[in-house]
This record gives sequence, C-alpha cells and structure tokens, in this order.
Amino acid sequence: PGAQVKTRAALPDRSSTRLVESPVFVLSSQRSGSTLLRVLLNSHSQIRAPHELHLRTLKVQPAKEYTGPIMEALGLDATELEHLLWDRVLHHELEKSGKQIIVDKTPANALIWRRISSAWPEARYVFLLRHPASVVESVMNRRRNADFDAVVEETRRYVTGVDEARTNLDGITVRYEDLTAEPDKETRRICEYLGVEWEPEMLDYGRHDHGPIKPVFGDWSENIKSGQVQQARPLPKDEDIPEPLLKVARSWGYTNSSAVKSS
Repeated sequence: PGAQVKTRAALPDRSSTRLVESPVFVLSSQRSGSTLLRVLLNSHSQIRAPHELHLRTLKVQPAKEYTGPIMEALGLDATELEHLLWDRVLHHELEKSGKQIIVDKTPANALIWRRISSAWPEARYVFLLRHPASVVESVMNRRRNADFDAVVEETRRYVTGVDEARTNLDGITVRYEDLTAEPDKETRRICEYLGVEWEPEMLDYGRHDHGPIKPVFGDWSENIKSGQVQQARPLPKDEDIPEPLLKVARSWGYTNSSAVKSS
C-alpha cells in the first residue's frame, strides 16, 4: 500500500459560515452615550439593538484533552468555535426580533476590535466618540469611590481602541455631542449608512420596549429612563484634559469647543 498522507481540514471561509454576515458594532468607550444610541436604533422597525451582549465573555472550554485535536481536524480551533457561538447568539436575537439588522453596542468591543473584524469580515461599524475628559467626569460621577488616575487609564485604553479601529476599519463616525444636539440629523446619517429608511419614531424611544435598563446591561441613569434625548454637558476646557488623553482629544478635534462637528 502507498504511504498514508495526513491531512488537516482547512479553516472554512468565514463569510460562508456566519449566520449573520454583516452585524453592526458600535465601538465606543464607556460612558460615551452608547446606550442612548442603541435605544434610538432599537426604535427602528428594522434594527435590533439589544442590551450589551458582552460576547467576549462567552468562552468555549473543551472538556477532554482530545476535544481540541478533534475540533481542529474539522478546521475549528477554540477561537473559531467561540466565534461560531458569538454568531449564533447574534442570529438568535435577530431571528427573535424579526428585524433585518442587529447592533451590538458593548463598549468592551473597542478592546477586541481586531478579533471582531477577523470573525466578521463584512461587519459594519459605528464609531461613537465623546470628549475623553467628559468620559472621565461621567465615570467619576457614576462610580462610588473611584480612583481618578485609574479611571483616566481605563478611559485611555478604551479611546485608544476606538481610535485604532477607526483608523483601520471602514465605518461611520458619530459624536455624542452631535447626537444629543441633533438626534434627527445623526440618526438619519446612521440609517443611510445602514441602508434603511429613517423613521421619526426613532426619536421617541421612550414609547418602545428596550429590555432591561440596569447595571451591566448598559446605562441605567435617569436620563436614559426619561425616554427623551438629553443635552450633553458643556465641553471641558483644554486645561482640564488629563495628559494621557490629550493625544486622542486632539486627534478627535476636541481641543477647542468649536471642533465638535461630525466626521
């Protein structure tokens, strides 16, 4: 008999294995208005924007030492198995809603944007920006006994992730300050990007059911619970921007109050 040739299954083309080929991810730091954006989008008849899904916390753990090699022989390593699980969660939620588009707004996605773009090559992105110093102020106001330097460092990691993703991925940029000042204009821009007709009902988000409004699921403030878009705080002065955040603040055009127009 001829020599046996060992073969290993090639990894399937991801575009053919995803149940949801083109999900939408809002990439933002914490306390940047992503919950407001998601309830506005979720009020659209064809957009499902559920509470934060925290997909990166869903893990696949083989129960036996031989499970990994068996799956790898199918072209499914642990990372791809997790991606299949994440995709199935999105598909489940989308099918349940009966809508056409699903949006995940978990802020921590900004820290894993490379993996998301690898898992979904056809994904679409909304880059939601907010003045980094305003983010720090909002976190300090929300968290009890928060350490200022730790919050600044956390914010730096998030905004750096958003900035890197925005540099490397195609998408639409929206500023929180613009979203609160002109929600009709900004939601129209997003709808155009997503290829759906704008619906005025989006602005009256308080009339729709958006699921749990509580910690871990997203923002649970009285502003969100009011059902009405609330104006953003005045922008911080340049001298109040923590030094670790200056670079991104300048890059995003936040180093003077006149530079808050959408990109």
